[in-house]
Amino acid sequence: MAGNDAATPRRRDRTHYLYIAVIVAVLAGIAVGFAAPDVGKALKPLGTGFVNLIKMMISPVIFCTIVLGVGGVRKAAKVGKVGGLALAYFMVMSVVALIIGMLVGNVLHPGTGVHLSHELAGEGAKQAGEGAESTTDFLLGIIPKTLVSALTEGEVLQTLLVALLAGFALQALGEKGEPILRGIEHAQRLVFKILSMVMWAAPIGAFGAIAAVVGATGVDALKSLAVVMIGFYVTCLLFVCVILGPMLWAFARVNIFSLLRYLGREFLLILSTSSSEAALPRLIAKMEHLGVSKPVVGITVPTGYSFNLDGTAIYLTMASLFIATAMGDPLSFGEQVSLLLFMIIASKGAAGVSGAGLATLAGGLQSHRPELLDGVGLIVGIDRFMSEARALTNFAGNAVATVLMGAWTKELDRDQMHRVFSGEAPFDERSYVDGESATAEREPAATAS
Repeated sequence: MAGNDAATPRRRDRTHYLYIAVIVAVLAGIAVGFAAPDVGKALKPLGTGFVNLIKMMISPVIFCTIVLGVGGVRKAAKVGKVGGLALAYFMVMSVVALIIGMLVGNVLHPGTGVHLSHELAGEGAKQAGEGAESTTDFLLGIIPKTLVSALTEGEVLQTLLVALLAGFALQALGEKGEPILRGIEHAQRLVFKILSMVMWAAPIGAFGAIAAVVGATGVDALKSLAVVMIGFYVTCLLFVCVILGPMLWAFARVNIFSLLRYLGREFLLILSTSSSEAALPRLIAKMEHLGVSKPVVGITVPTGYSFNLDGTAIYLTMASLFIATAMGDPLSFGEQVSLLLFMIIASKGAAGVSGAGLATLAGGLQSHRPELLDGVGLIVGIDRFMSEARALTNFAGNAVATVLMGAWTKELDRDQMHRVFSGEAPFDERSYVDGESATAEREPAATAS
């Protein structure tokens, strides 16, 4: 057994190469984007392809996770308690994020001195056409056409609804539902095995995505927009450190920097793909490993990806103020509140999609202040860079929310959490990235002993 224990760290080191390769790929993509912009833009399908591969797995991951989490709990009231508490928390944090974005936006006055070119003016109408959706359409859109279409069409909220219905149905079946639960457990293993294979394409996807955005924007396009971009990044950082950090410590006695360090690889993946969805399956696995119970993780994480949009709230606030100032028609306080509350509702379900924030912004302006619609073109040049901060903040908010839900419902194993943060119980990257189960590796050692 001692020989096997000694060999484990050497084998685990294999997974480090993947994330080192992602860093190298990002740097290479930046270099190619600057040196040969046309080549960089031509590489965009590599990034799009990788994100699409990840999105392909999102619905099966959410379905299996929620069904196993809800179906394995014998009391439906417990699921309702977690879900209700999570939704209440998400709404409060969205309002807090809105207020912070409004405060910073009104202090910085982003957009002063910026001029709108004719080429950019038409971009707003284009984005509004892609993002316009009424609240009624949004609510009806949660209901899938068929029981299985949510899994085939990749709609997160539809998958969430079907998985909850299936989980509660298995609860009601009791022992008769056990064989179905075991079957879904096997399906989940298959899904994570496929996902582990897809993850090895991350460096290629990161290279193509970064090269494309740098090649398309360059340095000149960023200079005039530096104030709003830097202001947005600083605001997101303040939100995580000044709002989420103290909350996490006050209610769960957890250091936010320990949590963020534990999720370092996921942040790197999001930074390189500009999509928080790319790290959703890993967040589920890591939160369970951290000591949060399966039902709490299964309900909080997928729901948070649709309703806990802290980064998106800050983005929509600052972008709206930026556009209004740049167009010479600043928003009054009342207009800011009504417009941004509408946008928060309209953006639900689009958190993990790269570029969805831009479409939501355009749709909101079209419905409230059509005369500002052309100003959306001003944001296009830097939206990709802001999208990264948006996704990182959304991800951090969902990680904090999951730990808080675990603490509030007494479903958090603090001993396990301390072992994880101290390094005594590291996350098994071999089973997730390599697709090799730790159990399979222990069996030969057990036989030998």
